[in-house]
Amino acid sequence: MAKVLCVLYDDPVNGMPKKYARDGVPEITSYPGGQTAPTPDAIDFTPGELLGSVSGELGLRRFLESQGHTLVVTSDKDGPDSVFERELHDAEVVISQPFWPAYLTAERIAKAPKLKLALTAGIGSDHVDLQAAIERGVTVAEVTYCNSISVAEHVVMMILSQVRNYLPSHEWVKKGGWNIADCVERAYDLEGMHVGTVAAGRIGIAVLRRLKPFDVKLHYTDRHRLSAEIERELNLTWHDSVESMVKVCDIVTINCPLHPETEHLFNEKMISKMKRGAYIVNTARGKICDRDAIVHALETGQLAGYAGDVWFPQPAPRDHPWRTMPHQGMTPHTSGTTLSAQTRYAAGTREILECWFGERPIRDEYLIVDGGKLAGTGAHSYSAGNATKGSEEASRFKVA
Repeated sequence: MAKVLCVLYDDPVNGMPKKYARDGVPEITSYPGGQTAPTPDAIDFTPGELLGSVSGELGLRRFLESQGHTLVVTSDKDGPDSVFERELHDAEVVISQPFWPAYLTAERIAKAPKLKLALTAGIGSDHVDLQAAIERGVTVAEVTYCNSISVAEHVVMMILSQVRNYLPSHEWVKKGGWNIADCVERAYDLEGMHVGTVAAGRIGIAVLRRLKPFDVKLHYTDRHRLSAEIERELNLTWHDSVESMVKVCDIVTINCPLHPETEHLFNEKMISKMKRGAYIVNTARGKICDRDAIVHALETGQLAGYAGDVWFPQPAPRDHPWRTMPHQGMTPHTSGTTLSAQTRYAAGTREILECWFGERPIRDEYLIVDGGKLAGTGAHSYSAGNATKGSEEASRFKVA
């Protein structure tokens, strides 16, 4: 029997909800393009519950323990004395989330001789050293598409909040003011602006489709060009490089995976190629942007705003400059962990575990690394290598 080590974020400060704001969530059975939503044999939770925190346990305990497996769930993931570090040595399966990642560095993988499966409850497996997983024969899987639309909705919300200067305006109301001039001195219409996405995969294309009704000019760049039919449908302008696209865009939304080719892609040089007063919205991964270059661009006015919910590392240290830089709309990493999304990524996690323990093939679209190489979605979207360097700084959040 196997030991499953699961790292989830902490419960709400006031405890798990006794009652939810709504009585349920819509049932999603398939995604745009035809991929079916997760199809486990059964679930042991009520859709719409808080499953992504420690007490929610992704609804897995009854299922795993009924088969004789051991489930350890913790939020204590950083530093040499963490629960995660102590429990890792004999774990066969590690489950983690992009929102509160347990960074599986090469050093940690070396300490886990029984580790066979690294499973992401969500999408994005950059918290795993993929090169080390390839070399060690560890399978890496994620619940592809489970929260892509959740993130796309978040992107549109953040674009509008930045361009319309929503957050500062809301603050004036809370202060008791009616400061219209202060509110609108940085407020613009989205209509007519040029908006471009770095990557037009599941999230990127969903963002483009949701922005089309705003009568904006849409641009994209991606290692895999979209079909001529989709380009005509959305009136898209294709760019063969990020540099080409950012020169013409008023707003750039980042929707690509983090891997060695995209790490620090938006550095000072790239940002200098953008229009003065452009906006960046990043719900992909924090490390795609150079931390200090973003701060400097906001302070000088090269960027009019930066919004996102992804940081590096996660959780971000309490003195991380993105918490206090001007003209930002940062949130914790919440875009893909709505209660609606949790229903799907919890079900997908169980589906993958059912396949793993039942010795059945895992869906190709869920695979990132398998058989000692990039596989499935991983072969399409990632490059081999390691993007976890520097993740040890996450321990500073706990210490502070």
